[in-house]
Amino acid sequence: MRLVQAVLILSALLTFFVDAAATPSEDRKRKNGNGRAKERRLEPRARKPPLRPRQEKVKRDEEEVMDKYFHEPGGSELGNHYDSRYHHGIQEYADRKDTQLHMVRAYVTFCNENRLETWLAHGTLLGWWWNGKMLPWDWDIDTQVSGSTLTYMAKHHNYTHYDYVSKDDPPVERTYLLDVNPASIERERGNGNNIIDARWIDTRNGLYIDITGLSETHPDDQPGVWSCKNYHRYHTTDLYPMRETMYEGIIAKVPYAYDRILTQEYEEKALVMTDYEGHRWDPVVKMWLQKPEEELAEERKEKEAKEKEEEARKAE
Repeated sequence: MRLVQAVLILSALLTFFVDAAATPSEDRKRKNGNGRAKERRLEPRARKPPLRPRQEKVKRDEEEVMDKYFHEPGGSELGNHYDSRYHHGIQEYADRKDTQLHMVRAYVTFCNENRLETWLAHGTLLGWWWNGKMLPWDWDIDTQVSGSTLTYMAKHHNYTHYDYVSKDDPPVERTYLLDVNPASIERERGNGNNIIDARWIDTRNGLYIDITGLSETHPDDQPGVWSCKNYHRYHTTDLYPMRETMYEGIIAKVPYAYDRILTQEYEEKALVMTDYEGHRWDPVVKMWLQKPEEELAEERKEKEAKEKEEEARKAE
């Protein structure tokens, strides 16, 4: 009996030492069945695509996105100020002014109602500087928003049809479309086809307000510099804090350093010149008044005569 017990103990000890001497990989195979489960989990990391093909794919995707989104009928300089989907012809002077007046009131009202911070820019800001109104010869209405507001606008308000009723007597009723460019997610200029990020469009005739986003596109080496896709750049202190003001009879916003922005974009002459594009500044009524047709005709004749003289001088 003692001999049998000794044999059993010796057998158990031998089994223990054989197990202990087993390699780690053999031990994992016993625990995982076939030893392949952990290796399979590592395969995706081992097969992760290199950086260059991924960059090339992103570049191809950007090129696809950069097809022109907004289209204008063209045919003339004035035709470029209409959206092709709603264009029915060039408006007369008085009709255009009426369209722009209610269009900008509707846009600012919509933004205020939905807490979307927007402000006047470019020629629209210049018109505000003179008398809180649009420049009567300007076919463009330009506004800006921050990149984050543009993203929110695209996510929550894109393709909104806004029914507007003015406070006039009788009231004016219009419908406007907010259309955000899908390429607005790309904050660099790209091929230049999509520098306008969004538009507020009068669905009766296609006139629109341009909406461009400003973003810190290079925060690492140019912190605090905001830019759009058309190479306009601003410092944070140029923009903020925004100033509340009156524009065309409604509360609107303008950048904090509006004077510096205007002189950098248009030079100081834009703030002192009182005769421009067939209009003359009247300091008494503080309005840009259209010149009489007779005066305009005379100016055209003088301009044509000067051009002929210049051509003759070049031909000599």
